[in-house]
Amino acid sequence: MLGRRGTLPVLVGPPLVWLALLFVAPLILIVAFSLRPEAGVVSAGEPWNPSLVQYGKVVGTPAFLRLLGVSALMALGVAVVATMLAYPVAYFLAFRARARATLFLALLLVPFAASYLLRIMAWKLLLGPAGAVNSLLSAAGLIGEPLDLLLYSRGAVVITLIYVWIPFASLPILASLQRIERSQLEAAADLGAGPWTRFLRVTLPLSLPGALAAFFMVFIPTVGEYVTPTLIGGTGGIMYGNLIQDFFGRAGNWPLGAALAMVMLILTVIGVLVALRAVDLRRVAP
Repeated sequence: MLGRRGTLPVLVGPPLVWLALLFVAPLILIVAFSLRPEAGVVSAGEPWNPSLVQYGKVVGTPAFLRLLGVSALMALGVAVVATMLAYPVAYFLAFRARARATLFLALLLVPFAASYLLRIMAWKLLLGPAGAVNSLLSAAGLIGEPLDLLLYSRGAVVITLIYVWIPFASLPILASLQRIERSQLEAAADLGAGPWTRFLRVTLPLSLPGALAAFFMVFIPTVGEYVTPTLIGGTGGIMYGNLIQDFFGRAGNWPLGAALAMVMLILTVIGVLVALRAVDLRRVAP
């Protein structure tokens, strides 16, 4: 029989191989493509001459960097709002749902059973000129004509992405709240702390690592989002991910698309590392 040390490689080995095949290998290919000086679709038989020409094109085109900045700001807004809205949901499940917590958690995860595209298209119908939101506002006499902001704009993309990410963001916050010992809250109450004081001085600091994990879990993939802007944003709500998609698709310029992707990855990783260093998780972790 395998001992504890012998069992660990058996359990960890297959996931590591899977991760290498589906993440590390494609990342290496993207790096290789980004270093090719030629434009257009790259075939496997072409010689590989490493060059930083494509990166020079990215840095030398202000429109690319400006769109990356806009996408980062949109991702920041989505991550902040989604985390703030997810926190009360997680708090309710952890401290108020009690015996029905499992039922409510299952209801929270029900949207995951539907296709992501189906949920996005549902929001497209809700936000459209003849959708439920505009119809309700018109019936209430608040608007005279449909609001253009609600569809084919960056505002529509932000609203939809917040909806998509709230259930995901709730999970790490819920995990951190469930690890809080009830005895700590009871001790604070015995010392005279009221509900808000217990929340601000005990619950919030101890759950902050989960909230930060939720924030980065939303922020990082949202920077490169391209499906939702395509369906909801139209030409007025495109993001940096749409630019990368266009170069790999319609434009057929794989090296430049790969360089755009690597610039986004590098800047995102640097931003996350700087933020983590500024926050210093060791001070907020329980």
